[in-house]
Amino acid sequence: MKKKLSSKEYIYVASMLFGLFFGAGNLIFPVYMGQMAGRHIWQAAAGFLITGVGLPLMGVAALGISRSSGLYEMGLKVSRGFSLGFTCLLYLTIGPFFAVPRCATTSFTVGLEQVLPQGNTKLYLLLLSLAFFAAVLFFALRPGKILVWVGKVLNPCFLLFLAVLIVSAMLHPTAAVADVVPEGKYAAQPFFTGFLEGYNTMDALASLAFGIIVVQVIRDLGVQEPGAIAGSTVRAGVMSCLLMALIYVAVAIVGAQSRGVLPAAANGGVAFAQIARYYLGNTGLIVLAATVTLACLKTAVGLITGCAETFSALFEKGPSYKAWAITFSAVSLVFTNLGLDAIIKYSVPVLMLLHPIAIMLIVLTLCGKLFKNDPVVFRWTITFTAIASIYDMFAALPKGLWSALHGEEIKAVAEKLLPLAGQGLGWLCPAALGLVIGLAIHVYRLRKA
Repeated sequence: MKKKLSSKEYIYVASMLFGLFFGAGNLIFPVYMGQMAGRHIWQAAAGFLITGVGLPLMGVAALGISRSSGLYEMGLKVSRGFSLGFTCLLYLTIGPFFAVPRCATTSFTVGLEQVLPQGNTKLYLLLLSLAFFAAVLFFALRPGKILVWVGKVLNPCFLLFLAVLIVSAMLHPTAAVADVVPEGKYAAQPFFTGFLEGYNTMDALASLAFGIIVVQVIRDLGVQEPGAIAGSTVRAGVMSCLLMALIYVAVAIVGAQSRGVLPAAANGGVAFAQIARYYLGNTGLIVLAATVTLACLKTAVGLITGCAETFSALFEKGPSYKAWAITFSAVSLVFTNLGLDAIIKYSVPVLMLLHPIAIMLIVLTLCGKLFKNDPVVFRWTITFTAIASIYDMFAALPKGLWSALHGEEIKAVAEKLLPLAGQGLGWLCPAALGLVIGLAIHVYRLRKA
């Protein structure tokens, strides 16, 4: 029985994990962060890397170390109802509601929107999204066939073009990072703003869905002992996440350096396209757009496939895999045509709700042996975290809806009761309190027994 993977196998697994993670958000958010953070880029990048790289790594490790068969089993330590609800909401978020539509809109924003005549943007987006999701559905109904081919050909191609752009931009910067004035929240709170921006990659949530795929691949490669699987999972995750971290920092620097000739864009998709056009011209932009589109297609196929498989397994007497795949593709098509700005705007409140719960579920799973995975600890911690994260969700609502709900009055009360609420981390202290209460009950029961 193998005790560990070979170096070549580690690279294969890490490459596969990188391919699963690296989609639309992994490009558009760091470049936008760079443009907005300016000379505060290092503080912002530190926060971004914690949530954009550190949490996904912890999520993969948690599934490997806990020997769970997936997110649903991991959530059962809280309760069956929580596990079912959280699993469904998480998959819908990283699937047809936000992440998959973002893949399609990023493909459009980075590529076609920049070279097509102005004035018919909505029609062009509709036509592209129809073609995009027709391809997604075609491959999703034949799961597995595109992922291997794209993983071997597309990822190297994508990284090559991205490297050309990054190197070109770094060798010919239009502004020094130190001279770029930070804007928005990055001016006053660069670390916390970068921390929350890392939520938007959705990789921490995706790690809970993709981690089991990595575990299964490692088993298929001959490693069967649970401890060895956990170790191999963590090592492959480290390799993958280090590559992501390197790309994030490089793309953020490129974004900051672009401010010498470009204003801060409306979103990261526009920023990335404008930078590509400046350094590579229209021809380079078209080639890059084609590569990004294929990369996003691969990610979308993986997400639709994962969502359809999960829902068909959770609801055995419900619709078939094919029916779920068609439904999720259709829903994604509808959300895509809201546009990238709207998708980002409405995804943020949901992410502010889900991420704290996911973070604490990961932390509790990693540390579970210390309290014998006692469900009482999970329940108290997750309950307090969920209640507090509801406020963070409301605080991230679009301004019009926030005002209609008398948000400023709620904010005044919340910031008195919840430390760090102003930084978007109002859940942190309640989570710690729930953990302390859960541990206290656990210890009391042990002593009483």
